[in-house]
Amino acid sequence: MDVLSDVITAMRAGRPHSSRRSKYAPWGMRFPASEGAGFHVVLQGTAWLIPPGEAPAVRLGVGDVVFLAHGRGHALADDPGTPLDDVVPGPDGTWPTPDDEPPSDAAAPSAQLLCGAYKLNRARAHPLLTHLPDVVHLPAGIGAHPALRSAIDLLGGELRTPLPGSDAVVPALLDTLLLYILRTWWLEEQASPRADGRPAGWSAALADPAVSAALSAVHDDPAGPWTVEELGSLGGLSRAAFARRFTALVGEPPLAYLTWWRMTTAGRLLRADDAPLRSVAQRAGYTSEFAFAKAFKREYGMAPGQYRRQAG
Repeated sequence: MDVLSDVITAMRAGRPHSSRRSKYAPWGMRFPASEGAGFHVVLQGTAWLIPPGEAPAVRLGVGDVVFLAHGRGHALADDPGTPLDDVVPGPDGTWPTPDDEPPSDAAAPSAQLLCGAYKLNRARAHPLLTHLPDVVHLPAGIGAHPALRSAIDLLGGELRTPLPGSDAVVPALLDTLLLYILRTWWLEEQASPRADGRPAGWSAALADPAVSAALSAVHDDPAGPWTVEELGSLGGLSRAAFARRFTALVGEPPLAYLTWWRMTTAGRLLRADDAPLRSVAQRAGYTSEFAFAKAFKREYGMAPGQYRRQAG
């Protein structure tokens, strides 16, 4: 599995949700902080995003996409000065934001929005996501981001006119939309390199042939008996050169990342099914169930069995 897909799969917790809403000026919605990540797309009209903290409001036009990776509180409004109504999450964590009542039969909405959220397990937040800015803004443009636009059109159509199968199609389209948002952002980040000409952030790790090859190998086979020398050889680098480059781009040494990903994989396996601990240990790269349990408790603060019970 490629790194980006693997990261999303590991962090996902529960089904994503979305809604398509018509808003009539004046309108303003304040979204609370959450454990997930949220997105908004302007399908018609304009809106203002009021981000968390002291950052200035951002004007959004038709086709603009914003992604808030860290679940921090934010607001949307027709104007930055419009009073805001709090959006109270439902019991299932969704944002109940119904359509506004039109002020008259002839009134047209000032904006149509596509809003949604993803439930994520932040206890094992991958740096690929944690290094994202508070607000990822992908402005619309002629011919810009065609794959992302196609996913938005498909999702918006399913929400506008649900048909048989929509209950299965919508979550799949939401997962697709998330991947396209992240892929679009990293491609743009690579197109805007630092002063030294290299990409910035995690896009640099994914763009570096040697580091990317090692990351792909670790994610494809976390149980493999990897050494720093073997991982470096995948990209044609010596042990020392590879270790320096990997640490600089990823933020930790190769074997530290390997251990972290093995434990993340183990946690996902324990949550997913009731496979014997011996099997989970082997799939996480441990030949000894005792050694696995010790490493797991050091990472999670509890034994694997207790973690599985608490995860439900």
